[in-house]
Amino acid sequence: MFQDNPLLAQLKQQIQETLPKKEGTIKATDKGFGFLEVDSKTSFFIPPPYMKKCIHGDKVKAIIRTEKEREVAEPEELLEQSLTRFIGRVKLFKGKLNVTPDHPQLKKMSLKAKVKKGLKSDDFKEGDWVVAHLIRHPLKGDNGFFVEISEKITDADDKIAPWWVTLAQNDLPNSEPAGIDNWEIKDDADLERIDMTHIPFVTIDGESTKDMDDALYAKKTESGDFELTIAIADPTAYITPDSEMDKVARERGFTIYLPGRNIPMLPRDLADELCSLIENEVRPALCCSVTISKDGVIGEDIKFFSANIKSHARLVYDHVSDWIESGSSDAWQPSEEIATIVRDLYEFSLARADWRETHAVVFPDRPDYRFELSEDNDVVAIHADMRRSANRLVEEAMITANICAGKTLQASFDSGVFNTHAGFKPEKVEDVVALVNPEGELPFTADSVVTLEGFAALRRWLATQDTSYLDNRIRKSQAYSEIGNQPLPHYAMGLELYATWTSPIRKYGDMINHRMLKAHILGKEPVQTADESVGEELALHRKHHKMAERNVGDWLYARTLIEEPAKETKFNGEIFDINRAGMRVRLIENGAAAFIPGSLILANKERLECNGENGTVSVDKEIEYRLGDVLEVVLAEVNLENRNLVAKPTRVFADVKTAEEVAPAAE
Repeated sequence: MFQDNPLLAQLKQQIQETLPKKEGTIKATDKGFGFLEVDSKTSFFIPPPYMKKCIHGDKVKAIIRTEKEREVAEPEELLEQSLTRFIGRVKLFKGKLNVTPDHPQLKKMSLKAKVKKGLKSDDFKEGDWVVAHLIRHPLKGDNGFFVEISEKITDADDKIAPWWVTLAQNDLPNSEPAGIDNWEIKDDADLERIDMTHIPFVTIDGESTKDMDDALYAKKTESGDFELTIAIADPTAYITPDSEMDKVARERGFTIYLPGRNIPMLPRDLADELCSLIENEVRPALCCSVTISKDGVIGEDIKFFSANIKSHARLVYDHVSDWIESGSSDAWQPSEEIATIVRDLYEFSLARADWRETHAVVFPDRPDYRFELSEDNDVVAIHADMRRSANRLVEEAMITANICAGKTLQASFDSGVFNTHAGFKPEKVEDVVALVNPEGELPFTADSVVTLEGFAALRRWLATQDTSYLDNRIRKSQAYSEIGNQPLPHYAMGLELYATWTSPIRKYGDMINHRMLKAHILGKEPVQTADESVGEELALHRKHHKMAERNVGDWLYARTLIEEPAKETKFNGEIFDINRAGMRVRLIENGAAAFIPGSLILANKERLECNGENGTVSVDKEIEYRLGDVLEVVLAEVNLENRNLVAKPTRVFADVKTAEEVAPAAE
């Protein structure tokens, strides 16, 4: 009788309208209840019955009421749905399809599901990986949650699941683009290609590299200067801006590099064959020549031109490094001509590296971690590869080439695709100066560090310090690197201009710069320019690719290290992040990231402080760990479901301190 009483319903509605309401984000727990996070300091408890209306991450408006002498939130209106398209695993309940989202906070949810038109529900088995879409939500007036499966990614036990699932998760392609039967060179009729097939260019790449996109030549002059020529593979000779292939390349943005495999931006018959600078094969190339002084200064004689070139030697990083570093290589012995070119290239790279160490910014050497996989996709080993002489040689040549492109594009068009970095966030400048120059004795001021020269000088000073603590602290105050069409400085590299054009097989932005550099050569207006949206597009692609690479890596680390907690193997971990919950470390031996919760540092949380602001962990008010510190750890847990590693320090803190021990610290 009371249930359908309109007066009672009206009274209830009036009461609801008088109650306070708050907007916030849902934070779920694995115990059924949750919280409405209004801001960093304000949250409200959500009882389990109310949590059934929402999902972790939903942005909602909620009624705040008092129940059992406690303020609680009841989600009332959905402002932004956290789950739309998502990756999940099939669960079968009494033969009925359900999907569990592949998300740490949602793994206990099981959502009723159907398959989209054209798919058969019988084709889906327990544990299969799928793409699903949330199509019903209780806060939209629907009767419970409901999802639609739009795609099967792979079977439950597929060893390639980390790659396929991660690509689907980031909405990335899982195969190369289709090629065409007959590729044709479609250069501007006025573009002259100089015959440089007689110049002994060399390529230096990894042993398995097929898409070789740069060839180098250097000659040391009698004065000690270097005449450098960089030749870059030219896919824009075959791909015009209005073609379907160009649209595909722009949609992809970059070649996707994942552990053990890559998904190319361009068809392999173009990237690995027609454009690849294969030894003794004539290839179209875009070239840059410039003189580098013996002091490493880039000359004013920068010249871009189109050419047909031929690689005279296909060299491998490790072989060249062995030869440079020890004077010989068991796997490679160069001819006198090639030896002279490699020697001159190496001396050029030393001159440029010295110049950058003095005038710009040189990044500290850190290993690149590489998974070695078996034929059936098991991890055989994890290698920590350091950059060697040949790697640095090529790196210096590419940096030089990109500086030359930046200067040329600015002079000709005041536009292009530029990699930029704005230095410190404006609101953080005073904090940075207070941190690195508290006594005012150093030449770093709020006015100096906002200039390119001052920023670079500060970074060079940081590189000389015995500890990386300050470096790690101020990195959080830096802006992010960006891609844009304006010729702005790259503070993080200490360079006035930086425009990449050296990897057009792998980067769409480099293809745009190729077209603009060709326009510069011809003295014409470019057939394609860098519009304002290109930078945002490329930045978004790059973000998704980095996430995909990290996600596959996390999966493989969890698979590989699953037995380590039982073995109690000791690792060295470098602290790279500290927050109030604990700290994150990078295992130096293999590159895996692990979280150390505060409770595994010291169980008594009253004695422990993890300060993210200062980048420190203190016990009894004394700093025990700082950002950049290396400590010995063991893995406490490896979670295959969440692909998370939990570590704990081998150092043990006493549970209770005596009065004598506490007194000095208090003083």
